[in-house]
Amino acid sequence: MPSVLLLAALTACGQAEGATGGGPEVTELRYQGSPGAVTFPELAADLGYLGDVKLTWVGNTTSGPQDIQSAATGQTDFGGAFNGAVIKLRAAGAPIKAVIGYYGSDDKSYNGYYVRDDSPIRTARDLIGKKIGVNTLGAHHEAAIKEYLRREGLTPGEIEQVQLVVIPPAGTEQALRQGQLDAGTLGGVLKDKALERGGLRPLFTDVQLFGPFTAGSVVLREDFIARNPTTTRVFVEAYAKAIHWTQTRPREEVVDRFRQIIARRGRSEDSTAVAYWKSSGVTGTGGVIAGKEFQTWIDWLGREGEIEPGDVKLADLYTNVFNPYAKGNAS
Repeated sequence: MPSVLLLAALTACGQAEGATGGGPEVTELRYQGSPGAVTFPELAADLGYLGDVKLTWVGNTTSGPQDIQSAATGQTDFGGAFNGAVIKLRAAGAPIKAVIGYYGSDDKSYNGYYVRDDSPIRTARDLIGKKIGVNTLGAHHEAAIKEYLRREGLTPGEIEQVQLVVIPPAGTEQALRQGQLDAGTLGGVLKDKALERGGLRPLFTDVQLFGPFTAGSVVLREDFIARNPTTTRVFVEAYAKAIHWTQTRPREEVVDRFRQIIARRGRSEDSTAVAYWKSSGVTGTGGVIAGKEFQTWIDWLGREGEIEPGDVKLADLYTNVFNPYAKGNAS
């Protein structure tokens, strides 16, 4: 019996019994969204993939580490972040497990690190003593910037002199143009809108550094998975199918669906940004996680001295067991 139908049958009989025998499985999942954007769970709900599982929006976030911290502490039921941030949180003892990849970079959707056209900054060495805007510390953009600086020959001491300034993504372009930042991180629709206005040029992009890659994963607490195996499977299957839907549908159809979802949910948002959507950026079909997507950052964090050898094991970080595309059997 498909999982959505199984959950419907179980809830019709009261609620699904948790695997630990501790009571019924939850069928309502709390989460944080993104202003002016549609997350994959929201798309899955709109497409009817979630069945009896309901989403409860508790607010927005622009920080992956904060999002997975909220999931780890039980303030929400799931969250997503850069894989390096997932590794660090797991190394710190958080009982979380990644269940699906949800964002990344490819030739259509990537993150760039930009300066003004008239900026004297041309090389990595020119960034010493300068300010670069990032959405949060300890995540994707910090890792990409430091890797770029390292590859360009800067010493650890020189890299420490490059100042990373936390700024909301929506404010990066303005701060860069006004000279409050020397360089800024731009991705997705914010990048496309900024480049459309002109006057900016890239120093480098993350896809130039790493090639196409899935950069972040959604995590659940391990105790949540143990108590709610059916809900977990329904959630991950629906999430995977939503990703696959965007991977296989015409761009115009995806954008139109996003606009409709934003209009219906009534959060007083500006939906114009979704017109710039180009791709999911997820490399694995339906968000299937590849081990290298974590091993790359285990190795990197080890080189940076942010984790010690043996702090985390690859097998403990993620699972594809709930993803129907892992074995090619999605319907």
